[in-house]
Amino acid sequence: MNTAAAPLPVVISMGDPAGIGPEIIAKAFRDQPERLAGCVVAGDVAVMQRAAHCVGGLLPVAVLDGLADVAQVPPRCLPVIQACQPLGAGAVGAPQLPAWGQVSAVAGRAAADCIAWGAGAALRGDAAALVTAPIHKEAFSAAGISHPGHTEFLQALAAQHLGRSVADVPVRMMLANPELKTVLVSIHVSLRQAIEAVTTDNVLQTLRIVQHSLGGGAARGSRLKVAVAGLNPHAGEGGLFGHEEQDIIVPAIAQARAEGVDVHGPFAPDTVFMRARTGEFDVVVAMYHDQGLIPVKYLGVEQGVNVTLGLPLVRTSPDHGTAFDLAGTGRADPASLLAAIRWAQQAS
Repeated sequence: MNTAAAPLPVVISMGDPAGIGPEIIAKAFRDQPERLAGCVVAGDVAVMQRAAHCVGGLLPVAVLDGLADVAQVPPRCLPVIQACQPLGAGAVGAPQLPAWGQVSAVAGRAAADCIAWGAGAALRGDAAALVTAPIHKEAFSAAGISHPGHTEFLQALAAQHLGRSVADVPVRMMLANPELKTVLVSIHVSLRQAIEAVTTDNVLQTLRIVQHSLGGGAARGSRLKVAVAGLNPHAGEGGLFGHEEQDIIVPAIAQARAEGVDVHGPFAPDTVFMRARTGEFDVVVAMYHDQGLIPVKYLGVEQGVNVTLGLPLVRTSPDHGTAFDLAGTGRADPASLLAAIRWAQQAS
């Protein structure tokens, strides 16, 4: 008799109900039901019914009481757990639902509650991973959420779960596609603050997180080879264009090497990503948000995945935002969400 336990489900938080998150989730379940077997949406039932109607096709919504019911979901259904205060009466187009493409505190609160529900399930060990559909940062702020994005919110939830301070649960954002992986020293702060965040401690902590999170999975089957981008043009050109490389970044690299990290640099930011793309390095550590994300997104968001490193759970997300201009049209592409789901399934 086979007594093997069923694999834990992957939870997908619905994202902002006014954006394309619910729509691309519905499309993913409609188009690739085999890939999404064992996945469940933490969302709002009425919102997901509206999304299923928006994308067309016969996609019934299966309302679940909890994660234990995931294994019983019939094929070609959209399984949903009500994870936030109900937004509608259950009918498609219920007037209580947030309007597509509009920022609202109601939508921001619902998105945050669904993230918290899914993160709680993963942190308790009831779910294998959390995949987060896009949120709108203005809606988050309108709802009184003090965290500017998923990464910081999940960091706070993990710290609370572990009984630690947020500073004791360091995390980093990684954006990855089949050609390039980049990890950021700082995330959602102003450029001025991002420059101030380039400290030896922050760079070293980033390298430690990269090694801990990715060190066992280098693409070439050997040691993870890490490149570090400089902060200044030409990586400072020996101090001509700035001293941050010599005074801050090089000491962090030296310490990481002493700890066994195969790390190189700092390299000129305008060429290091090309070198990594051709296979010279497995991952690039970038000094700030746009420095690291523009190269990945330029290659196309279809296969891009946002991964949070350092959390005590697996969390991935599509490489795009809420696309309010597309919400409700049925034209949003679920490719990046599907890539995020694949990553989560393989990592968990």
